[in-house]
Amino acid sequence: MNKILLALIMSLATFFIASLAFNTQHATLLAMIVLLVVMWTNEALPLGVVSLLPILLFPAFDIMSTNATSVNYSKSIIFLFLGGFMIAIATQKTNLHKYVSNKLLTLFPNTPRGVLFSLAITSAFLSSLISNTTTALLLIPIAMYLTDNVKLKLRLVLVIAYGASIGGIVTPIGTPPNLILLGFMEQNSIEAIAFVKWILLTGPLALVMLLIIPFVLSLGVNDLKFDTKLEDREHLSSEQRRLLYILGSLVILLLVNSKIEPYYSGLGLNEKGILLGYGLLMFLPKIGFLTWEDTKKIPYEIIFLFGAGFSIASAFSSTGLANEIATYLLELTNLPTIFLILIVASLITFTTEVTSNTALISIALPIIYSLSQAANIDTTLILFIATICASYAFMLPIATPPNAIAMSSGVVRVKDMARFGFVFNILGIIAITTIALVYWQYYL
Repeated sequence: MNKILLALIMSLATFFIASLAFNTQHATLLAMIVLLVVMWTNEALPLGVVSLLPILLFPAFDIMSTNATSVNYSKSIIFLFLGGFMIAIATQKTNLHKYVSNKLLTLFPNTPRGVLFSLAITSAFLSSLISNTTTALLLIPIAMYLTDNVKLKLRLVLVIAYGASIGGIVTPIGTPPNLILLGFMEQNSIEAIAFVKWILLTGPLALVMLLIIPFVLSLGVNDLKFDTKLEDREHLSSEQRRLLYILGSLVILLLVNSKIEPYYSGLGLNEKGILLGYGLLMFLPKIGFLTWEDTKKIPYEIIFLFGAGFSIASAFSSTGLANEIATYLLELTNLPTIFLILIVASLITFTTEVTSNTALISIALPIIYSLSQAANIDTTLILFIATICASYAFMLPIATPPNAIAMSSGVVRVKDMARFGFVFNILGIIAITTIALVYWQYYL
């Protein structure tokens, strides 16, 4: 009850402070967002319960009607992620993830630096296919048993968490902010970024970060030895092989379906339908692997979280709050592009540290969109930069789900994560800004 009381107090304080600069409706909306973010953060209520509150609060305080709010919980982009969850559950049920992990772990020398690189790459690879939250949950227990050396164990856990965040941005389904961006683009009639094009854009950034982070984490521990050996790799079972073929066909279909303008127009199939279709294929007798009982493992609270995020974004736009905040930021538009990108990247990266990246990007996208419209800058580029930066926050456990999972392992202290994370935040901002200027702005 104390946590709910804290959320209410912070919400009321926000209302009174915001009233100094905004009208009553806008101040009320900001107060509600603080209420939601604090309860998401301190877990005053279950995640799914807090995520459903906008359906009650927004109509009650005349922000949006019930229908206008609830429609955000059934956006088509949500079903893309639902299909991804079904595929992830099938992967876990067949233990295919263990086979892939063990295989990738053998690609590097059995030294601290070698295993740090292999865990980072394994984590990034898996989180590009399934959610980065799931990847961290699957791999961190493996890291905990590789050594009894506390100093090394800390870095193994961190490299998995950071690797999951790095890989999560590689595909649209890797992490929730990616899907929120796609949903926002659809909502505002902005041409969506195709699956394969997204990978081509984010791949170089992920590669750079996968070279930097394991190397930095390996400094000072390369002379340590492991206390346990990696498990021998097992052969693929018939179920694992069948699932691997299905996943291979999914990748091929996504590749063939993607447009490569002006050379190839693609098949024209809806990617949301493709992912949901493959998710439902997991239930087909003699082909799939799931029963309806397995759907209990789908994290519906994450789906509700998406709905809450879309509702917040919709409220920012429909009430005009995004435009009003953007007017306060218009002075930034006179700056050169490089400084504007650096400011947006830094603001999003460090603001994400103190709140959920999903909640933050839901709030930030409408504001940045309004700013880009007013300043006549590349809308897709600046939205894309903000979305990637929301996942590249490495300092605090609340910033991203993998960070929180790493903290829950018991071997990571906040000051350790902050010490390494601050360095990686700065390096990430520099890398994102550089790649945005030399690559993204020409191909987005």
